[in-house]
Amino acid sequence: QVQLVESGGGSVQAGGSLRLSCAASGSTQSVYYIYAMGWFRQAPGKEREGVAMIEDNGSTKYADSVKGRFTISQDYAKKIQYLQMNSLKPEDTAMYYCAADFDSRGRLWRGFAPYWGQGTQVTVSS
Repeated sequence: QVQLVESGGGSVQAGGSLRLSCAASGSTQSVYYIYAMGWFRQAPGKEREGVAMIEDNGSTKYADSVKGRFTISQDYAKKIQYLQMNSLKPEDTAMYYCAADFDSRGRLWRGFAPYWGQGTQVTVSS
C-alpha cells in the first residue's frame, strides 16, 4: 500500500505562485516501484482533469491550460513530487489531488491510478 499526502495549497491573488508537494509513504518495496506521479484537479461542478504528470524516466506531461505556467518535478529518492504553479489564474481554483501508479503505460494520466491523496485546496482570487 502507498499513502500520498499533499501540502502547499492555499489562497493567492491572480498572478501569484504556489508550490504543492506530495509525499509517498508505505512499505519500502511499494514506494520503490512507483513509476509515475501526477496532479489532478477538480473544481466545483466540473470533472476531474489531469494537470501534470512525471515518470521515472523524467518524461513529463501537462494539460494545455497550464503549459508554460506550471512545472512538475520529483525527488526520485524520496518519492516526493512538486508542482510549482506560477502566473495563477482564477480558473486554476480547484481541489488538487496527487496520484501515483506503478503502471508505465499511461494509466495515471487516464485517471485510473490506484493511489490518490486527500487533496489540497488552491484558491486564486482576481
